[in-house]
Amino acid sequence: MRDNGWGTIGAARVWVFRLLVMTKKELLQLRRDGPLLLFLIYSFSLSVYISGAGITMQVKSASLVVHDGDRSESSRELIRRFREPTFRFEEEVPEPKVGLERLDQGAAMLFLNIPPRFHEAVRGGEPIALQLQVDTTNAAQALSAASHVARIVGGVSTELAASRLAATAGGRVDLPVVESAPRVWYNPNQDETWFQSIAHILRMITLFAFLLPAAALVREKEHGTVEQLLVAPIAPLHIMLSKVLAMTLVILVSTTFAVTVIMKPLFGVPIKGSLTLFLILTALHSVTTAGLGLFAATVTKNQAQIGMISLLVISPMFLLSGITTPYEAMPSWVQSIMAVSPLRYFADITYGILLKGVGLDVLWDSVLAMVLLGGFVFGLGLWRFYKQFE
Repeated sequence: MRDNGWGTIGAARVWVFRLLVMTKKELLQLRRDGPLLLFLIYSFSLSVYISGAGITMQVKSASLVVHDGDRSESSRELIRRFREPTFRFEEEVPEPKVGLERLDQGAAMLFLNIPPRFHEAVRGGEPIALQLQVDTTNAAQALSAASHVARIVGGVSTELAASRLAATAGGRVDLPVVESAPRVWYNPNQDETWFQSIAHILRMITLFAFLLPAAALVREKEHGTVEQLLVAPIAPLHIMLSKVLAMTLVILVSTTFAVTVIMKPLFGVPIKGSLTLFLILTALHSVTTAGLGLFAATVTKNQAQIGMISLLVISPMFLLSGITTPYEAMPSWVQSIMAVSPLRYFADITYGILLKGVGLDVLWDSVLAMVLLGGFVFGLGLWRFYKQFE
C-alpha cells in the first residue's frame, strides 16, 4: 500500500512537471512572436488610456446654430442659456434655410429657430412655439441634447408663469414645486471614464482569452509539430491545458497592470472589492473563453481562419453581452442566446467587484454559470481535439 501511494504521488509529480514544462514552452513561443506581443502590450496600456480619455457617450459641446427672428431681450436671454459644456454656440444664421444647410453639412447638431414676436408673446402671456431641428445621425447623443433643450425651455416657461402669477397677486407667490433629489450610487460623479475603461478591459480580456490559446494551437498545426507532441510522453490534455494556463497567466499580468497602473491612478477607477477575487474570476473567465478558442482551433487550419472565426464569435459577445448596450433593453430572444456568453456573466462580476464592492455572496449565480459553461466548453474542445487525430 505504501509503495502504491508513493507511486501515485510520483506519477502526479511527473504529470505536473510536464505540464509546467509545456506551459514554459508556450510562454517562450509567445515572447518570440513580436507582433502579437506588441499588440498585447498596446491593448492593455495605451489602448486602455485612449478608451477612457477619448471615448464619451455623454453630450458635450453639442454644436448649435440659431436663427433669431425676434432679436429681442427675451430671445437673447434664451440663447444665453445654451452654455458650455453641454452646448457650443456656433453662429447666428440670417435665414432658417441656412440653419438647415448647416445640419445637412454636418456642421451643427441642433438648429433653433426663434420666431418673430417672441418677446411680445412671452410678455403678453400668449402661447408661442419654438422650432428645434436635430441631426440624429448619432441618435443617442442627439436625443440627449434634445432633452437638454426641452429642460431649458421648460425652465424658462416655469419662470415666466411664476412671474406672471406674482405680478397678478401683487407680490411674491409660493408655488407648489416637486423637487428631484436623485441619489447616484457607485459612480457619484457620473465619471464616464470609469465605465469606458472597464468596458475596454472586459473586451481585451475576452479577445485575448479566445485568440491566444487558439493561435498557439493552430501555430502547432501550421508548423507540423502537433503530431510530434502527440507521440511525446505527454497527454493531449497537457497540450491544451498548457496553452490555457500560459495565456491565462499573461492575461492576469496584463490585467493587473492595466487596473493598478492606468485605470486607478489616471482615471480614479475605484477597486471597492477584493482585487484578488477579481483576478481569480478573471482567470475563470479566461479559461471559459479559451475553451471556445480551442474548439475553434480544432476546426481551422491556419491563423487567418482563426482571425475570421474570432470575428464571428467575439463580435456578437462584445455587442450583446451588456458592455456596449444595456442587457435588459435587448429583445428576449437575444437575451436567451447571450445566456451562453461568458462575457455576459463576467461583466456583472467585474462591475460588482470594482465599483460596488460586492463579493461571492451576491455574485455566486454569475460565478456558477461561468463554472458550468467553462466546464462544458473546455470539455467540448478537448473532445474535438481527440477526435481530429483518431
